[in-house]
Amino acid sequence: MAQLPSRQEILDWVHAHPDATAKRDIAKAFGIKGAARIELKRLLKELEAEGLLERRRRHYHDAERLPPVTVIQLLPPDKDGDIFAKPMEWQGDGPMPRILYAALKSDPATAPGERILARLIEVQGEDHQYQARLIRRIGTTQHRLVGIFRRNSASPEAGGRILPIDKGQDKEWQVPPHEIHGAQNGELVEAEQIGPRGRMGLPVARILERLGDPSAPRAVSLIAIHQHGIPDDFPDEVIAEADAAKPATMKGREDLRHLPLVTIDPSDARDHDDAVAAEIREDGGADIWVAIADVAHYVRPNSALDREARKRGNSTYFPDRVVPMLPDILSGDLCSLHEGVDRPVIAVRMRLDAQGNKVSHSFHRGMMHSAASLSYEQAQAAADGNPDDATAPLLDSVIRPLWHAYALLKAARDRRQPLELDLPERKIILTPDGRVKSVNFRERFDAHRLIEEFMVLANVAAAEELERLRRPLLYRVHEEPSAEKLDALREVAEASGFTLAKGQVLQTRHLNRLLEQAEGSDFDELINMTALRSMQQAYYHPENYGHFGLALRSYAHFTSPIRRYSDLIVHRALILGHKWGDDGLSAWDIENLSETAKQISDSERRSMAAERDTTDRYLAAYLADRVGAEFTGRVSGVQKFGAFIRLDETGADGLLPIREIGREYFHYDPEAQILMGSETGLEIGIGQRVTVRLSEAVPTTGGLMLELLEVEGRPLPQGGAGRGGKGPQRRRATQSRLSEVKRAQKRRRIRRER
Repeated sequence: MAQLPSRQEILDWVHAHPDATAKRDIAKAFGIKGAARIELKRLLKELEAEGLLERRRRHYHDAERLPPVTVIQLLPPDKDGDIFAKPMEWQGDGPMPRILYAALKSDPATAPGERILARLIEVQGEDHQYQARLIRRIGTTQHRLVGIFRRNSASPEAGGRILPIDKGQDKEWQVPPHEIHGAQNGELVEAEQIGPRGRMGLPVARILERLGDPSAPRAVSLIAIHQHGIPDDFPDEVIAEADAAKPATMKGREDLRHLPLVTIDPSDARDHDDAVAAEIREDGGADIWVAIADVAHYVRPNSALDREARKRGNSTYFPDRVVPMLPDILSGDLCSLHEGVDRPVIAVRMRLDAQGNKVSHSFHRGMMHSAASLSYEQAQAAADGNPDDATAPLLDSVIRPLWHAYALLKAARDRRQPLELDLPERKIILTPDGRVKSVNFRERFDAHRLIEEFMVLANVAAAEELERLRRPLLYRVHEEPSAEKLDALREVAEASGFTLAKGQVLQTRHLNRLLEQAEGSDFDELINMTALRSMQQAYYHPENYGHFGLALRSYAHFTSPIRRYSDLIVHRALILGHKWGDDGLSAWDIENLSETAKQISDSERRSMAAERDTTDRYLAAYLADRVGAEFTGRVSGVQKFGAFIRLDETGADGLLPIREIGREYFHYDPEAQILMGSETGLEIGIGQRVTVRLSEAVPTTGGLMLELLEVEGRPLPQGGAGRGGKGPQRRRATQSRLSEVKRAQKRRRIRRER
């Protein structure tokens, strides 16, 4: 019988033969057969227990070295443009080895966060230990999930499960004992799926981070941050760059400190990136100044700050916190246009004629000094003749000229006819400890509309200026609605007794006419909501496809570079076009403009989804104490499984499951967007007024479940013997009623075509 190799001989052989490290390969290499294989197995287990070997899928590896073929995750480029990666299966005790991704020209494009299967080559004398060559792409990071961890009560050593917190998600995940990583029963955790279904029929996951008590008030936004993968911690090198920033000087800047520029923001604004001023001319026109924080001065192309800002795309706002695009020392201090301090800006001066048309504009890189930081309420009160101590000295020099310029812009807007949707914005008020105090709808003042019109005009000027300079930029694109969505809007309008013209090139004024018809009626909110849903989603693109909603030919985001990366790109393009310095648009920026546009468009959608989910969870927490109470609302959507109801009091959306509508069978007609009862003929359709009872509110998911009590002021009719029977008579009755609906729809279509 062959003699067993020593421990060191086994370790040396595994290191020298990384491609053949199964137990049978080791046994064959040392001539071990029969009963001696049992001793070899024991020796290998000892080496594994001591951490000298690591077993992966029946193969043994040197625990302090990476296998020659493994999965790695690509990191963002460093300051030199090099792409490093981290191994996904490192189990060593020492520092994680550095891997340089050495892509060939023929390799397909990859992105930060993507996982690839790579062949590793060990290197010596470098700042990294391995070079990686692509074998094949695997995709982006493994599926991340956030849920509540529950230990297996029958057998704790068997691990546990993660319960979902997503609305509509009922899938659970199995967590093996060695992947729990200290999580406690009932804790909120972040995990990633690591395998297909296990022994219990559930997909397998490993816990990555413990997030604490899911019922804690501050956990609401934390859930959304982790669930949607929003980066909320700045890397050390980013913080170091921000901390090293110094206030800008007057060098190379125009002195704009004599202008009576003021900021007008919400009273709880976390940053101030735009300031405004106006001057009335003798001919009845006005000169408008819009000054925007010069973020490009601090965030240079391909710096650590720049790479992190591009990755984030924008700031994300929650009721209890903000996840900023830039560290606070910049977003809340050096870049923010605080009252009484000098701040660097890129400003635009726009000349309006007496009819409110922009006749010229000019851009300036300068230094401003804010005369005041006003809230919307302060500015509006001053304009209405009720100034306070801060606004009284500004009436003649600031307030009246601003409102004169706004009147001109409003007249021009009325002629242009952008889409005039009226959708109330909810505002969640929290107590100091983070609990929901109240849910209100934000008041809209002329002060809000003034700032909006000034910003829109400045954005138009930026796009036109870069077109004149023939410099690349990112447009804010909003395409017109699709024919299918317009048909759906037209159906809802006609069902509500209104009309939307057909057979002509759609313009926003046609939609505004529909909104005017509905204004003040019971269908006001419904028509506004349906019109909004018919719109395409706006996005960023280096090509100009116009902005349908604003009825503008050219439009670019210029006015919020503290919180939007798109605006920073536009600022850099202006710097390059005007030759204001070496911090303009770089060659890399220009080459990757399309990729940047897609990335920040995706980031914007990610933030919107996170903000919406957080609002839903706060509303569910607010209503949790009122389970059993009755509410009025309106049907906002219909699906085969039930209807969605928007509650009047809070604007919260709840689900009315089909089982809670009545005892009869309900047939769903997607064309008519109705649920129809087979026995009573009860119809549930979009826009109907209903009274419901809140039966369930789940803060961790944001879900609200409702029971139907009344439809259009009438009690719910009682169906027959329940939902179980679906005999021929019931089916014939249902189909007969649906045929009537379809015939009515066809008659309406024929009338329209005539």
